Amino acid sequence: MSKPKLVIFDCDGVLVDTEPLANRRLSSWLTEAGYPVTYEDCRRQFVGRSLVSVQKEVEATGAILGPDFVERWYRELPELFETGVQAIPHIETFVSAVQTAGIAYCVASSARVAKMHMTLGQTGLLPYFRDVLFSATMVERGKPFPDLFLHAAGAMGFQPSDCIVIEDSVAGAQAGRAAGMRVFAYHADPHSDREGLAATGAVLFDDMRKLAGLIPIG
Repeated sequence: MSKPKLVIFDCDGVLVDTEPLANRRLSSWLTEAGYPVTYEDCRRQFVGRSLVSVQKEVEATGAILGPDFVERWYRELPELFETGVQAIPHIETFVSAVQTAGIAYCVASSARVAKMHMTLGQTGLLPYFRDVLFSATMVERGKPFPDLFLHAAGAMGFQPSDCIVIEDSVAGAQAGRAAGMRVFAYHADPHSDREGLAATGAVLFDDMRKLAGLIPIG
């Protein structure tokens, strides 16, 4: 495997551990709106996707989330995350190694940039990524379509074949593969869809300390 020229990180579930808090809230909101879904099913079905795509799918069943659903969600994020967001174990060591090796890197997330500032800021990771944050709001189609990863690579000045993607969701892994990039899928979370991730053709791993051994960055 050749040394990558650009490492593209997903944010939630790869850099910061927000999925449990966010999906408990989301499953509650969807259920209240007439779309009964458990926390576990919510994670399997919607992790890695934009809220716009989630709303479109849910309202196609007849449930009503309201025109302000996305805005309400982002208004309440500070309260949701006020108890503190943790960095994924050992991720800073890997990011630092990528930086030391002189390899370019960025974030490509379904979340808004403001949310990434919030969560990365709480974990101390924001200084690494402040100027290289790409959101699904910047493209027409979010994950599992390749648009976001292609946009990030283009903005950073690299061809898809020179990029690798670090993901934790099936939608994200599908997007990375569709973009023509090598994908590494993190599945340490017990709710990760390991079979779904494997089906995308991604390289699976469950410990960020193993990642440097899978990717030639030295």
